[in-house]
Amino acid sequence: MESSKGRPVWRGEVKKVGTITVTDDTTGKTIKLPLLEGETGPRAIDVRKLYAETGYFTFDPGFTSTASCESAITYIDGDEGVLLHRGYAIQDLAENCDYLEVCHLLLRGELPNPQQKEDFERTITYHTMVHEQLSRFYSGFRRDAHPMAVMCGVTGALSAFYHDSTDILDPRQRMIAAHRLIAKMPTMAAMAYKYSVGQPFMYPRNDLSYAENFLYMTFGTPCETWKVDPVLARAMDKIFILHADHEQNASTSTVRLAGSSHANPFACIASGIAALWGPAHGGANEAVLLMLEEIGSVERIPEFIKRAKDKNDPFRLMGFGHRVYKNYDPRAKIMRQTCYEVLDVMGIKDEPHLAIAMELEKIALEDPYFVEKKLYPNVDFYSGIILKAMGFPTSMFTVLFALARTVGWISQWQEMIEDPQQKIGRPRQLYTGNPGRAFVPLNKRG
Repeated sequence: MESSKGRPVWRGEVKKVGTITVTDDTTGKTIKLPLLEGETGPRAIDVRKLYAETGYFTFDPGFTSTASCESAITYIDGDEGVLLHRGYAIQDLAENCDYLEVCHLLLRGELPNPQQKEDFERTITYHTMVHEQLSRFYSGFRRDAHPMAVMCGVTGALSAFYHDSTDILDPRQRMIAAHRLIAKMPTMAAMAYKYSVGQPFMYPRNDLSYAENFLYMTFGTPCETWKVDPVLARAMDKIFILHADHEQNASTSTVRLAGSSHANPFACIASGIAALWGPAHGGANEAVLLMLEEIGSVERIPEFIKRAKDKNDPFRLMGFGHRVYKNYDPRAKIMRQTCYEVLDVMGIKDEPHLAIAMELEKIALEDPYFVEKKLYPNVDFYSGIILKAMGFPTSMFTVLFALARTVGWISQWQEMIEDPQQKIGRPRQLYTGNPGRAFVPLNKRG
């Protein structure tokens, strides 16, 4: 794989470091499977020839113990609380870069130099407008349609407007599609919000940064000059950075699986949006706000803490702990600081939900039960509070997640297309249906 400037993107090699011997106890047959090692992280057993040699499949619901691809983009060590993009720690990127620098890194393999940064920003900025006919698509949706339903539709529809960037075998067209998706997603997301509240769409402005432009298109109106608060713009930018990519999660794997059939990139990203919409994935920060509404007041917190500790009670504290991170979510510390900065600049001190959230945070960081189980506040906990404080309705939370994750999806998609080992996805199954029945004619069925 090469960057847009023709320089190779750094990528280590998968090495065969030995074999694993597997014995079938029912027959006594023994086979050896290659043991593979990447640059870091757990080793992997290569089972590609397992079926051919044994007639067996592996059984791994959710694919939680299966490496489905090689990737040089993102690395996570959940036990140690590590998140790297192209080798860079997420903390360093969030503190020292803006979102478009991180986009350049994910998409092209390296952080940009000053000239590359200027060129990349110009390219994205001048692709932010959408085709005027696309704006008419929105009027086909009900006003109360969920913004994620709208995003699924309009993102997939991009392929009907940009035929010059759907040839996935052309590297130039792939890059143009990537630029268009990164550039137009904030515009389409802002339009989804404006449509839901009955306000006119705001055209993007080329004099604003990526995050500023999104906030302007979302909250600005033609009636007056709307200025973006720099603290809020930086907070939005950090939210984008912290959600840019997260390895082979459900939505990213969906994008790769859709892309493995050689579907066009716009359709693949639409499939990622659909997967992200689920409350078990992208809806986590929305679930935090719903939980705060359920708790209702600070006085009721002890009652819900007691329920959270009761394994027989269905209530769960949302925004605490993480399926991947068994330690502190490295993104949460950054988001926590940003949260307090936003609350301060917005002058929010007495909002009931935020008071509940801050008390829950204090308990989770001090209560032995939560500390022992490492149920620390995660990035969704703080981002939900920030977005509420900034004025976003909860229905927009997952849309913002999709906006930020688009660069991760398209980078993963591009890497998959350029992988010579790439094949169309075809998971296997453990069949539990009827093994075979004699057909009964209609007139003889009881």
